[in-house]
Amino acid sequence: MSIHNEDHVADAALFARLRAVWEDVDPVPADLIDRMVAAVAVEDLFREYALLTLVESAGLSAVRGESDTLTLQFSDGTTSVLLHVTATESGHRRIDGWVDGTALAVRLAQGDREWSADAGESGRFAFEEIPSAVSRIRLVVKDGDGVREFRTPQFEV
Repeated sequence: MSIHNEDHVADAALFARLRAVWEDVDPVPADLIDRMVAAVAVEDLFREYALLTLVESAGLSAVRGESDTLTLQFSDGTTSVLLHVTATESGHRRIDGWVDGTALAVRLAQGDREWSADAGESGRFAFEEIPSAVSRIRLVVKDGDGVREFRTPQFEV
């Protein structure tokens, strides 16, 4: 047996003894795995809820459909955003939006590209001449607990 293998065997034995000591002194809580799975699921719940509140109206078609309009609503239970997407004469999109909270920053992201808009006192904002692509709105909103980020799920314009 080489010196390298002997060192490896000795290290493995040392780590096994160390693990046994820690399991006796500070065992893993029995419900740790369940709590971690629940914490990860709750973290993604807000995004899923925002996706589930997508507004579908009768006769509403996709942006690339016959009417070239789309209305979307996203909410995380605290902040709600309403978007109205229309086609422009140039073939791009105009996105009019309204947020029900105090938005300090409004951004539209498409991959590495990003556009900014200001939300007026009424919460209204707009993006003009946006190319068709998968997009996401990111807001920095002020609420009773301070400042936080609100992100919509991705949607196609």
